[in-house]
Amino acid sequence: MKLKEKTVLIWKLAKNDFANKYSGNYLGVFWAFVQPVVTIAIYIFVFQLAFKAGAPQNGYPYAMWLISGIIAWFFFSEGLLSATNSFLEYSYLVKKVVFRIDVLPLVKVLSSLFVHLFFILIALLFFIIGGKAPDWRFVQIFYYMGCLICLIVALSYLTASIVPFFKDFYQIVNVLLQVGMWLTPVMWNFTDMEGIIGKYGILFKLNPMFYIVQGYRDCFMKGHFFWNRSMTVYFWLFVLVAGFAGYKSFKRMKPHFADVL
Repeated sequence: MKLKEKTVLIWKLAKNDFANKYSGNYLGVFWAFVQPVVTIAIYIFVFQLAFKAGAPQNGYPYAMWLISGIIAWFFFSEGLLSATNSFLEYSYLVKKVVFRIDVLPLVKVLSSLFVHLFFILIALLFFIIGGKAPDWRFVQIFYYMGCLICLIVALSYLTASIVPFFKDFYQIVNVLLQVGMWLTPVMWNFTDMEGIIGKYGILFKLNPMFYIVQGYRDCFMKGHFFWNRSMTVYFWLFVLVAGFAGYKSFKRMKPHFADVL
């Protein structure tokens, strides 16, 4: 299959996947945006209003600081979970000998990207209305979005290849993502916690989502340029290694998918 044909196929399948996911509901794709919005509202209420723990961060209200990082995590979580289950969900396509099943994780990631783009726009409007409009450094958002897509795809080929043989692995990934959200500085500031974390701080930085979340905040809150981030080389080495391991696992397990689905 030529690259152009493959790209068109992925685009069509992603649009259909996004539409079909909510086709049985009266409000349709509206539900794709409700849960993240409600979740953000709850976190803001709990940390900033109820417990008074959400102090301003770097001169920005806690709500802005939280939104700029959490939208990256929402995409990572939704994209990885959807892609992890892609071979199981599209088992009827996996069983077709002539179908290029390697596109299925990409389809799921692209489908999740539609919602992510909406939340980037909402976050941008939130900053502008709040009088904290990002400067031209916001264009870095396309770089970090690309980083996030590459990370999800790299990990998903491994996770998606395991699920057909061990279906409980999807739930394991879901639990790990819930734990991972609290280990990533999404709702807490790494700088404020360095005194408590101490020498274990490097372990938190080895989490590739640390780089992404910090990068998203740089885009919205006039922070560093990505080439000044110390973990840039490490992040891309992680993605390359994870991608190589994931795709090798996929190629090795692919001949047996039809037998277990």
